[in-house]
Amino acid sequence: MSGPVRKWDDLRPRILTAVVLIVVGGGALLVGNWPLLVLLVLACVLMFWELARLLSPDQKIANLLQSKHKIIFVLYGALILAGCFSILYTRQIFGPYVFWLVAVVVASDVAGYLVGRVVGGPKFWPRISPKKTWSGTIGGWVGAALVGMYFSSLLNDNLGVASVLLAFAAQLGDIAESAIKRRVGVKDSSNLLPGHGGLLDRFDAMIATFALWLVISPFIVQIPDWI
Repeated sequence: MSGPVRKWDDLRPRILTAVVLIVVGGGALLVGNWPLLVLLVLACVLMFWELARLLSPDQKIANLLQSKHKIIFVLYGALILAGCFSILYTRQIFGPYVFWLVAVVVASDVAGYLVGRVVGGPKFWPRISPKKTWSGTIGGWVGAALVGMYFSSLLNDNLGVASVLLAFAAQLGDIAESAIKRRVGVKDSSNLLPGHGGLLDRFDAMIATFALWLVISPFIVQIPDWI
């Protein structure tokens, strides 16, 4: 198989899995309340399971307590909890803003993926994430900025700068998980999501974005008076 064709050979399973995730996740976000809570609890448990496998010798969870990576487990576990809580918090408190945040992450990922594959060029951080390029990183920022401009008109807020900042957080979240995988010599956190690996591989950017949003949201959007 030729090089140009082969570099796109993971696109189909990525798209199919993404469609399922959009339907399930998007439906839970639209409904909110208990369906979203149940989905987030399940996702959180699975991500902790993946993290434990990554950091345990020979991916045996029983060995985690003896692992030298316990600090990483605690810190990254806190990020998972913060991200999952922030999704529920944002949906319940800020309503439609949760869709802006999801769109920022998706746009950053898709734009970064496509621009990086088409343009290529110098690597962003080759020691940690050898596939990421500067062109893809900047493409992700541009995609997020466009999403911010669109939602700014819908929500009557200036979300452009915040969108780029959150996109950068998404990219750092992806890099952080890549660093963990490189440290332990594992390619994917699991094989739960065809074309994407595990939940951590797919949602590392999302939880980092929502975790940052939990911190900066009071400076971006006014909390409703009824809270």
